[in-house]
Amino acid sequence: MKHDYGKAMALSILFYDAQRSGKLPSNNPISWRSDSAMQDNGDGHDLTGGWYDAADHVKFNLPMAEAAHVLGWGLEKFKDAYEHDGKLNDMYDCLRTPLDYFLKCWVPDQKTYWVQVGDVGADHSYWGRAEDMQMTRPAYKIRPGAPGSDVAGNTVAALAVGSIVFRQKDGQYSTRLLEAAKTLYDFAKANPGLYSDSVPQAKAFYGSSGWKDEMCEAAAEMYKATTENKYLEDAKTYYESATAWGYSWDVKQPGCQLLLWEITKDDKYKANIEAFIDSYLPGGSVPITPCGLSWRDQWGPNRYAGNAAFIAVIAAADGIGGDKFKNFAMSQINYILGDNNYNMSYEIGFGNNYPMRPHHRGASCQQNRCVSHSEDNPNTLLGGLVGGPGRNDDYQDRREEFVKNEVACDYNAGFQTACAGLYHFAISNQLPPSPPSKC
Repeated sequence: MKHDYGKAMALSILFYDAQRSGKLPSNNPISWRSDSAMQDNGDGHDLTGGWYDAADHVKFNLPMAEAAHVLGWGLEKFKDAYEHDGKLNDMYDCLRTPLDYFLKCWVPDQKTYWVQVGDVGADHSYWGRAEDMQMTRPAYKIRPGAPGSDVAGNTVAALAVGSIVFRQKDGQYSTRLLEAAKTLYDFAKANPGLYSDSVPQAKAFYGSSGWKDEMCEAAAEMYKATTENKYLEDAKTYYESATAWGYSWDVKQPGCQLLLWEITKDDKYKANIEAFIDSYLPGGSVPITPCGLSWRDQWGPNRYAGNAAFIAVIAAADGIGGDKFKNFAMSQINYILGDNNYNMSYEIGFGNNYPMRPHHRGASCQQNRCVSHSEDNPNTLLGGLVGGPGRNDDYQDRREEFVKNEVACDYNAGFQTACAGLYHFAISNQLPPSPPSKC
């Protein structure tokens, strides 16, 4: 390995530890974090826990569930990578944070699913630690008549894959996750629609563009968890064959297509995945920076590159793409970890040169004091993946430049799973030589 993918993977777990809300466990490894938002509730229903979304302290279930699903899928496929470095129990703890929270959010006897805690306007007007928040934190829900099969489907996928990975670790917990997934799936199927139409407070930040892709992933993961054919038939009806723009909290077609390939081995799904990765390669539709990052969008280009790498390593493990896909994944992860014009890691704490001023409230504030823009953060946000460079590899480590320097739960998920996949291939002697850096 040119870069230590196991170290990058392990650091990323610490980022999720730093994003925890609610009561922190006794083994909390983040010294500058403590309990916060202990009054979060919806109509008196306990909604403490989960992950804060990004630099702020809102809890958005759509990107949180996407991250949990991607991380769970990676643990299912690459468990040996976490075992090899003694990080398996840490990864189980990492996943339990959002899964426990989703179990709280879903109230099946009321057909109510709480999907957001925190008012974005009030939250974003406060720059300080989560532990010191004083603003009111309203909660928002979906229900019959105000549907959201996208966010519900996303959550089903996370719960279902969680039930798979926890089977041998904690059978009782696995069963609880699957039972919640079944009832939430039925609710989502019976109440199709965009959650951001039902919860307009989310639209400007995580407005959804569709729901069939999330329901396809949900149905496919439910089939894997149960082997009940009705879920596979549903997944096929939700499937869309188009080559996706990317994989993200909003766009799940590549995940849907890859899951259907895992289940059916039908070549049409294989062709979809090959076309998707080809679009990120030289000559494809996705621009590439001079130093080699597949640059999908100015908002979180490292996220999109990491997500494409995650699809590539899962596909390679499933028999698609071989060394071509592994080389693509390495090219993207290696860029993020240092093969760039700054010889800098965009993952905080990896190597000796990394961002010191990520856009993150908790990292930039100690009790009663938040540092100025010219100062380095007093708390190191280990494992956080900053948004990334501009189209021409341009980047400055400036906290106020949030487009390039914010962090988010969904930024890290594909990146971490790609690192786990590459580490799996390395420790099993299936990793080809690293592609040369373009810078």
